[in-house]
Formats: sequence, C-alpha cells, structure tokens
Amino acid sequence: MPQHLTVGHLLRQLQDLDPALPIRLAVNPDFPFTHYVGTGVVVQGGQAFIPDDGQEDYLPTSVRDALTWS
Repeated sequence: MPQHLTVGHLLRQLQDLDPALPIRLAVNPDFPFTHYVGTGVVVQGGQAFIPDDGQEDYLPTSVRDALTWS
C-alpha cells in the first residue's frame, strides 16, 4: 500500500466490503484508540480531506497486532 493513499487506492480496498460495515480510524500506535470517521469530505488544494468525528474506544489488540503496533 502506498504511503500517500489516493481515492483510487481507497476505493479498490473498499469495493468488495459489505457497504453496511462501520468504518473506524485507527489512530496513534503509542496510545491506540479508534475514532469515528466524519461524513463530510472536503476537496481543496488538490487533496481530499475526511474528518475525524470523535474518539470511540481503545483499538482492539487484534487490530494492533495486524497493524504491527504491538
């Protein structure tokens, strides 16, 4: 996966998933929490921005392991 994710890369990764599956952001490997993804997208300066919409809970250990954040 590229370091600088593009809309195309993201779409390819999501296209086969259940559209009803909730999405969370995994944030900060040193203090791992999940965050809600905001519903708006702002395009400005040639980039798309998806906002964080607040913290949910600790990131599950199995996800930290999969991300090699343990």
